Parts: sequence; structure tokens; C-alpha cells
Amino acid sequence: MSDPASKNRVYIFDTTLRDGEQSPGCSMNTQEKLLMAQQLARLNVDIIEAGFAIASQGDFEAVREVARTVKGPRIMSLARTDFADIDRAAEAVKHSDRCGIHTFIATSDIHLKYKLRKTREEVITAAARAVERARSHVEWVEFSAEDSTRSDPEFMCKVLQAAVEAGATVLNIPDTVGYTMPHEYFDLITTIRKEVRGVDNCIISVHCHNDLGLAVANSLAAVRAGARQVECTVNGIGERAGNAAMEEVVMGLRVRHDIMPYETGIVTEQIYPSSRLLSTLTGTYVQPNKAVVGANAFAHEAGIHQDGVLKQKITYEIMTPESVGIPTNKLVLGKHSGRHAFRDRLEHLGFHLSDEEVQKAFTRFKNLADLKKVVYDEDIEAIVTGELIGADDRIRLRALNVSSGTELRPNATVTVEIEGQAQTAAAFGDGPVDAALNAIRQITGTTATVKSYVVQAITGGTDAQGDVSVTLEGDGKVVRGSGTDPDIVVASAKAYIQALNHLAVRSQRRIHAQG
Repeated sequence: MSDPASKNRVYIFDTTLRDGEQSPGCSMNTQEKLLMAQQLARLNVDIIEAGFAIASQGDFEAVREVARTVKGPRIMSLARTDFADIDRAAEAVKHSDRCGIHTFIATSDIHLKYKLRKTREEVITAAARAVERARSHVEWVEFSAEDSTRSDPEFMCKVLQAAVEAGATVLNIPDTVGYTMPHEYFDLITTIRKEVRGVDNCIISVHCHNDLGLAVANSLAAVRAGARQVECTVNGIGERAGNAAMEEVVMGLRVRHDIMPYETGIVTEQIYPSSRLLSTLTGTYVQPNKAVVGANAFAHEAGIHQDGVLKQKITYEIMTPESVGIPTNKLVLGKHSGRHAFRDRLEHLGFHLSDEEVQKAFTRFKNLADLKKVVYDEDIEAIVTGELIGADDRIRLRALNVSSGTELRPNATVTVEIEGQAQTAAAFGDGPVDAALNAIRQITGTTATVKSYVVQAITGGTDAQGDVSVTLEGDGKVVRGSGTDPDIVVASAKAYIQALNHLAVRSQRRIHAQG
């Protein structure tokens, strides 16, 4: 990272893999996190918060693999002020050439009384000791005063002062519960810059939640007040109503450079591919009217708008689809396309695979091309994420056959592999999908309930692949799985099994962090 005093540079701290993944149903396994982290590197974010290393063994391994593999961004892990947290974080990120530790403690009286049960003096001491401990491991240490916007500003500044004196590199001022308003946040950042000695040698960071729909507005207000790092997530995913959406912050700064003359290092053409990948991995899709990356973000239906755009795009478009990486020609390959063209297309879409992985994907592509003749970018994305990610999953679908009709009670026979052993079961249902899922329930013994089931077509046409999203709730946890296939029943089984795998990963987690 450049000189903290660089006045016009705003650093993008991406917490999709940590705070974003805490969003109900958005769990990712290690493979999925690694794929997303590699895309974030192509997006050129400055920092990737890869996880909360002490939360579980799975979280630790995911942070460690991202640190080992991903080059470019700084790789960080979250840690409470406990030394065990900090040491675990250090162990996880140490393999990165550019690593750091993000430690936090709450400063609001609400959190002190009801959550921490600590005095103000104890919090100041804990903050200083945590930063010192983190600095004994790494040079880059971020300190966060959780629930800053509901804290007594005078006390919070004392905590920040202790963190600065202990060697903090970055001071983060989170709007943890999405409570503040832009003018209040501006004033708070201004106060911190005025009252905390040595703050000019640190970067002020902001981390906003979207409970009142103001996360991006608050983040931009903070930048105007002097903050130079914004913590955000792709598609704005995160706890409750989510975090500040990375794409909205970045394009807000770019489009309104006239009044906010700040720069990020983001390769904006990678915004849409990042959004698509995250949606595919989590099964959580953005609403059509989502800013920047929604399906309707560049659509014009009203006649007056269409007429204006045809004459001059700037009449109703303040940015172009190309500027955020939305392809203008999605028709790509067919059954006669060769391996070389397929690999080129994979790399254009941001997938840099090994020869073995390319071969697996190419085989799946040829099978799909025989079925639907024309293969689109979205189909290729589904092939890669659906066929290659999850190779190490505990549960895998091996075979599925269904029978149904107007005079036949729907039934399904399913073969599932669990930790290398194949098991088969047959079941009836209200329809072929219900029958298939009932058979999987018999095999796995799961008691998780289906909370939602959504089907959509990946592309147009009756030969389109079905894209199914299944949300499960079990053991007090909510997870989501997605699956794609030209056969809706097969896609449904894949989505259900992926959700079961995510539930197994989620059940291993012991700690749920706030930001």
C-alpha cells in the first residue's frame, strides 16, 4: 500500500470473504473462497479480509490458503483482542508476502454493558495490548472500534489514541449497526482527525452496514471528511441488510470525480465478473434494479428514454455497461469449438485453470453443447463453478432417475456418494423435484428444512440451463446452495446437496464476528 498521506487515494478493503460470508445462506468452502479471492485480486482490491481464523478450523484453512495462493492484495484475518485470536490470525496469514491483522473491540456503552461486561479502562487496556501483540507478528495492524457510531466520541478517541500509541497502522470507525446519517458520520471522522494525536500517520478506514440503506452514502461522506479506506463487499452482501456495496462506492467515486476527486486502484471492468461469480458461488442473486450490476441497471423501457439513448447514450446513462465489464455480445461457443477457443474464453471470463481443470470443464462444455447447441458466457461460468468447485465436498451426486406424469405418482431413485461411499435410495414426492430431494434426505438423514426454492433460466430459450437456488435451515443455521443443469430436477438435486455441504461446514464454526 502506498504512503498513508496520499491525499487522493482511497483504498478498497474487501470483506466479502469475512463479513459478506456471514450473511445468512452465503457460506463458502475453502475452494469457493479461493476462487473468489483470485477474482478479487484481478479486480485489484487493495486488501482482502480472508476470514476470521479462530472461528473454526475451516476458516483457518481458508485464510491460510488465500494467503498462500493469492498475490497482489494484502491478506488479512480478523481477530478479537484476545491473544489467542491474534496469534491464530498471524499463523493463518503469515504465508502472504503482504499480510496484516485486523483486531477489534467495542467502544459503545451498549456493548460494554451487555456484551463485553468491561469497564472503559479495561477496553482501553485491551485495545493497546492487542495492537502491540499484533505488531509483534506483522507490520500492518488495523484496529477497529466496534459500534463507533453509537459510542461516546470522547471515550472512543481515547481508545483510538491508545491504539495509535501501540502502533496501529489503520484506524477503522465502523457503523456496525447501520445507525448513523451521512452528516453525523462526516462530523465523527472530522472529530477523530482533530482529537487523536498521530492520526495523520494512520489511515482512517470506514466500515458501514446498510440497515437504513445508507452504507454507501455514509462511506462517501467519510471519504469527504478524510477517510482513505472503505471496507465493503461485492454486491453489498453481509450481516443483516448487508455492507456498503463495493461496486457502488467505486463507481460513485469514478462517475462523480468532479466533486469527489479521489482515485481507487479498482479495475472497473472486473466489477460485473466479480458480481456474477459471487452470485454463482453463493446462490444469492442481486435484484434486477440493483445499482451498477443489476439486470436492469442499463435497461431502458420508456419510449422517451429509448429515444434519448439511441440519439446519445449520455442522455440517460451516466456510465457505460462496458466500463463495469458487462459484455455486449454474450454468444460465444458451440459444439464445434475447440479446446483452444474454450480456454481463451475461460481466461476472458476470469478463470485461470490448470490443464486438468480445463479438460474437465471442456468435457462438460462439449456435453452441454450437444444438448443446447449454443453456449453462452453464463453457461461457461456455471460449468466452472458447478463442476470444478466442490470437488472435495463430503456429499456428491452420482446418479438420478425420475418418473412422473399425469397418471403416475412422481418417484425418484438417487445415488449419492458420501465420503467416497455410494448409497442409493428411492422415494415418492409431490413432484419429481420433491421425490428427488426426499430420496437424498433418506440417504443423508438430514433434518434440515427447505426455506426457499428458486428456479431461473441462465439464458433465453427452451434449451436454457436451469439455475436452482435452495435455502436450508438446520441446527439454527441458514445456508444456501445452487446448482445448474439442463434438467431442472438434476439442478435441484445439485443445489440441495451443495446446501447440505455448506451446512456441514457452517456447523463447524464456533464464533460469529461482528464488524
